[in-house]
Amino acid sequence: MRIIVVGCGRVGSGLATALVSHGHQVTLIDRNQNAFRRMPAGWGGVEIVGSGFDRDKLREAGANNAYALAAVTSGDNSNILTARIAREDFSVPHVVARIYDPRRAEIYARLGIPTIATVTWTIQRVVDKLFPEQKPYAWEDPFSTVQLIERNLPDQLCGKKLNLIEKTTGGKIVAVSRGQKSVLFTEDLIGQEDDLLHIAVDAQAKKLLDEMLLDVHKEARPRT
Repeated sequence: MRIIVVGCGRVGSGLATALVSHGHQVTLIDRNQNAFRRMPAGWGGVEIVGSGFDRDKLREAGANNAYALAAVTSGDNSNILTARIAREDFSVPHVVARIYDPRRAEIYARLGIPTIATVTWTIQRVVDKLFPEQKPYAWEDPFSTVQLIERNLPDQLCGKKLNLIEKTTGGKIVAVSRGQKSVLFTEDLIGQEDDLLHIAVDAQAKKLLDEMLLDVHKEARPRT
């Protein structure tokens, strides 16, 4: 697939190299010719000197038939502008922008532009590595309203219908991982030992869920 990476810093150079290694056609754009020195000799992609929000440069990079574009320069405004032009002028189906100010994420989400907030992402990655058993969520929407979390089924709920968890907390079980496979949740699904639950929750449901699953001595009572 044809993919455009804008910005040949540490992130952009590593991303471009990884994409090429997976068999993609990659074009790398950077305003500074010297930035391409980061790339290994014969790395297999195309290098273009210029701005990512220059329509002529994007056209030269093949934006008209690109599958995806990642704007990962060191400037938030440049990344967002590049992403918007790629999406609106060239109809690139998959676009993501790197930003440094996580407070802007909600604004960009309303424009339909997925973002990666570097500081927030880095902090969370460190926490995940320090406490892998306490990973807070597998996915979160751009407005931090809904999370998809993973929880192990406690022993006291084995042999019981898993819909008790939904009735008690208000969370929605999406799927259950058992052994080497996962199954979609159904109302009659019975909990088994070592089940891993994938549950969509809001803030209130997450609080109730943690109370229910962590307190092994508490009898679950459905919410009224």
